[in-house]
Amino acid sequence: MECQECHERPATLHFTQVINGEKAEVYVCEVCAKEKEYMNYPEEGYSLHHLLSGLLHSTFENPKSTTGQQVKEVQCPKCEMTLSEFKRVGKFGCPACYETFADNLDPIFRRVHSGNTKHYGKIPARIGGDMRVKKQVDAYKEELQRLIKNEAFEEAATVRDKIKELEKQTRGDDS
Repeated sequence: MECQECHERPATLHFTQVINGEKAEVYVCEVCAKEKEYMNYPEEGYSLHHLLSGLLHSTFENPKSTTGQQVKEVQCPKCEMTLSEFKRVGKFGCPACYETFADNLDPIFRRVHSGNTKHYGKIPARIGGDMRVKKQVDAYKEELQRLIKNEAFEEAATVRDKIKELEKQTRGDDS
């Protein structure tokens, strides 16, 4: 799609604005977005530090006790980094910080990973074929154990057959 402002460059940004229930969508290139001030950001762009600072700002507010008094800030016993410093710097001082601030990290991970606290990653398509199949086989084996434990033997047999078929694919057997 081409830029709706200059009609010269491809539109790389999509903006939606709702005013009084009226929805307006604009597709523009980055140059026009800057010129028309659809977006404002520093010339050097946003760094990982900016991203983390934005995420941490709303997550790490200084807690108050039930009496309204400021609670003593959590501090890493090894490097003595505080939660405020982590919020400001955007990275931990040492490996012990991960354990020290673990309770404060879950809300960040939930926001970054769309509600999950565990990151599974991606496998590149060109090298991940066998790895995906092995993961699927492992998942089926777990399911098979659960079905056997619950004495669902017919379903277990179906899962066993799926495992055999996938294992045959990874070995390259055609028999």
